[in-house]
Amino acid sequence: MYKKGIYKETDKMSDLICDNYPMVLVMSRFGIALGFGEKNIGEVCRMSGVDPYTFLTVVNFLADEDITPEHDVRKLSVDDLIKYLHNAHDYFLNFRFPHIRRKLVEAISNCPDDVAFVIRRFFDEYAEEVNKHMQYEERVVFPYVKGLLKGERNDKYNISIFRKRHDQVEMKITELKNILIKYYPGAGGYLLNSVLFDIFTTAEDLATHTRVEDDLFIPTILALEQ
Repeated sequence: MYKKGIYKETDKMSDLICDNYPMVLVMSRFGIALGFGEKNIGEVCRMSGVDPYTFLTVVNFLADEDITPEHDVRKLSVDDLIKYLHNAHDYFLNFRFPHIRRKLVEAISNCPDDVAFVIRRFFDEYAEEVNKHMQYEERVVFPYVKGLLKGERNDKYNISIFRKRHDQVEMKITELKNILIKYYPGAGGYLLNSVLFDIFTTAEDLATHTRVEDDLFIPTILALEQ
């Protein structure tokens, strides 16, 4: 599996990616491109205009779920956290979900129409729940936080409101996985198995996204509000 441990600025970025390949997604969400040669994490971050402390906090937080590395929320770059979350939203809504849906529609093209309809409906409802959650962040949460950074105060809103309405959408995806695994009629074939694998990995990716919001972003904004 993946290498566990605390990464430092002096570690090579290429070693981080080779040790934990899901960090490719983390890197891209911070706006860091590939092609960094033998440069270390600190060098690559600074070249890309990313705060190394914030990048490493997210990396180490996600690299080992059993350990929560010590970090100072007041040292985290709020701008970089927003960039990370915004780019993750763009990835899920404009790339990942449309890609999975196209594969899913093709994979179930030969199953009975009523079954195909139910499967598409469950997927679309799940994607819509995720979309509503992320659009709320884009329209309400991020502008509010950017206002805080400018010294603006909003007596009608605070980050605790977001924390209370931070909807969990795992139930929808669990229902879809159960339909495909337990009740799909006939042979699924390679394509359906590939779709199912994509759904599992995307659900895991969304879970880590939620962890970053709950355990890094929200505490950072709570500190900013004080």
